[in-house]
Amino acid sequence: MTEKAPSKSPLKTIAIVAGSLFALAHVGLLGYVLRPNARVQEPPVINIPRGDYSSYKIKANKDGYEIEYRANDPKVLESEKSLDLDQKKKGWFGGKDEKRLEYRRDQFTMDGTRNIGGELTQEGKSNAKTAECIAADAGARSQGAMAGSALAAGLAVPAATSVPYVGWLAGGWAMLLGQKAGSEVGSQVGSVFNDC
Repeated sequence: MTEKAPSKSPLKTIAIVAGSLFALAHVGLLGYVLRPNARVQEPPVINIPRGDYSSYKIKANKDGYEIEYRANDPKVLESEKSLDLDQKKKGWFGGKDEKRLEYRRDQFTMDGTRNIGGELTQEGKSNAKTAECIAADAGARSQGAMAGSALAAGLAVPAATSVPYVGWLAGGWAMLLGQKAGSEVGSQVGSVFNDC
């Protein structure tokens, strides 16, 4: 008579297969984690702002990344002008030869402010204005204030003093207002003419 082998229960077979898969997955995971220098590091995504005057350099090596970024490059704009004049003038009292060679080199910030020496602040204004510019501004303000008060005295003050009860006060205000407006206008005109 033939004997039958005892049958394995299906539940036992499923448990053995599931356990084997679980053990195999753990061995694979440990092999992945413990493997040296196997990971590939992706570079970070950096959104560098770009403009008309910006520049940047990126250096990458195994130790990390180094980024050098300039938002305003070139920091200083330069302008060069030259004039070569060679002419002969004729006049009633004889001629005159004139030879002239002029050369000018200026530096500007991005907003158009001319560098007249000294340190520049972040806004592009000069911290150390030259004595010539300060003296020219004072003279222009003084001349503007005199012109403004003369115009106010001739035009606005007579009309303001005719106001009943407060005319004397309104006339003084008109004179001061003309003087202040003339001083501001004189300063602006002087800065244009003196190149400050």
